[in-house]
Amino acid sequence: MRKLGVIPLAALAAAIALVASGCGADRSVEPAAKASSNRPSCPAAARAGWQRLANRIHAPVYCPAWMPDPFDGMIGGQWNTIDSVSPDRSYLIGFIWLEAGSGELHVNLRGYPGRTKIPTCTDVNTVNGVTRRGKISCFADPTGHRRVAGIDATVYTANQDADRWHVLYAWRHDGSLYTLSQHVAVPLTYRKVVADLDRMLRSLVLVRPS
Repeated sequence: MRKLGVIPLAALAAAIALVASGCGADRSVEPAAKASSNRPSCPAAARAGWQRLANRIHAPVYCPAWMPDPFDGMIGGQWNTIDSVSPDRSYLIGFIWLEAGSGELHVNLRGYPGRTKIPTCTDVNTVNGVTRRGKISCFADPTGHRRVAGIDATVYTANQDADRWHVLYAWRHDGSLYTLSQHVAVPLTYRKVVADLDRMLRSLVLVRPS
């Protein structure tokens, strides 16, 4: 029987180290490559509008890389029916689709630069012909959280003004409050609206003022 050659200890150690380092490199590079390729970006057609908004309010804004069909996220586009900036630099960007007999699709994005407190809205109640006005939290009835891509959003289901009858996600970033909401209306169910909001939340891209 032929004797097996003896591999020098130093050579064996070097070979093991080489294989180990090669495997380690593969493991470390692959997730980074995947993360990079999966990272959302603000659509080219919509980017300019969100950049103008960020520059106008001198604060970051969130551009949705994905929105439910037929929305395209373009400020000033066909479906953008609300483009409002208040004197305090808070903004409301709304997208609405309506079709008689078919239903409604309505998505709002808000930002409150330099403010993290939930705003108050005017509450109007009429009892026995008497109208009373008071203050109420604009976003209420928190029901849970969504944590994705560095965002920890609280889910609110009792909201006011332009977000009435919406499910709303609110979160804070760098000293400012941001919200994303969608109307629960035919032909959409509550479950479908939440699925849309989850997908939009994952797609958000922070656009900083230039």
